[in-house]
Amino acid sequence: MDPATVTKDLRSLLSDTVTRLFTDLATKELIEAAEKGTWPDKLWRALEEGGLGPLTLAPVRRAERLSLTDRGGGVTVDGRVTRVPWGRDAGHVVTVGDLDGRPTVALIARGAATIEEDRNLALEPRDTLIFREARAVAAAPADVAADAIRRLGAMARAAQMAGALESCLVQSVRYATERKQFGRPIGSFQAIQQNLAVLAGHVAAAGIAAESAFRAAERGDARFEIAVAKVRVGEAAGVGAGIAHQTHGAIGFTYEHSLHFATRRLWSWRAEFGSESAWARELGHAVAARGADALWSDLTAR
Repeated sequence: MDPATVTKDLRSLLSDTVTRLFTDLATKELIEAAEKGTWPDKLWRALEEGGLGPLTLAPVRRAERLSLTDRGGGVTVDGRVTRVPWGRDAGHVVTVGDLDGRPTVALIARGAATIEEDRNLALEPRDTLIFREARAVAAAPADVAADAIRRLGAMARAAQMAGALESCLVQSVRYATERKQFGRPIGSFQAIQQNLAVLAGHVAAAGIAAESAFRAAERGDARFEIAVAKVRVGEAAGVGAGIAHQTHGAIGFTYEHSLHFATRRLWSWRAEFGSESAWARELGHAVAARGADALWSDLTAR
C-alpha cells in the first residue's frame, strides 16, 4: 500500500479516536477536578487503551539543557529543567541532548527526577524536574536538531491554542445569540458583530498557520512554518481572548462559566516553548542571514 495512503488512514483513525474520547470524557466536571489536582485517570486509561501514553517534553525553556553521559552500562541524565508540563504525572520525559557529539533522544522515567511542583495560570502542573545521574530508560542517536524539543512543543502549543480560540468563537457567537439587551440579542448590535468578525478572522488565520506547520513537519524541516505558527497564533490569542471576554461581559470571568477554561490556557500556552516575540526574532535573524535577494523567493516558495 502507498505510504501516503497509510499515513492518511492512520491520521484519520487517530483523529476519530481522540475526538470521540475527548468529546465523551473531557467534560467540564473533569476539567474542574483536574484543576483541583485530581489526575484524570479514566481519560488516560482510555487513551492508553487506544495506543497513546502520558509523555512530556523537556526542556521547555530555550536556555535550559539536560546533559547525557554514556556510563558504559547505559546513559545517565543530569540537569534541572523548569516549567515542565505535567512533570509530576507523565510516565516518562522525552529529551534531546548531545552524546559523544551526536544528537540523541532519551526517554527518562518520571520517578528518576526530584520534583518541585508548580502550576500555571490555567492550574495545569508546570513542574521543575531535577535529574542527578538518572538512568535513561532508552537512548538512541537521531537525525534531529538540537532544538527539536522546543520546536515540537511550539508546534503542539500552536495547535492547542488554535483549538482554544475556536472554542472562544463558538461560545461567543452562542452567547451573543442568546443574551438579550434592550429587547434584542446583543449579536444584532453592529459593534458586537464587528468584534465577532475580527475574532473569526483570527481563528481562521490561527488554524491555517497551525495546519501549515504540521504539513511542513511531515515533509521535513518545518522550522519556518513552526515559527510563523507560534507567532500568528500567539497574536490571535491576545486579540481573541479579549474579544471573547468583552462579548461575555463579567459572566465570562466566573468560574461557573466555561469560557475561562479556554482563555486561561491561551494566556498560559502563549509563552510556552517560546513566545511570539521570541519566534519573531528567530524569523528576523533567519531572513537577515539569507539576505534581501532571497526574501521574495522564500516567501513565495511557502
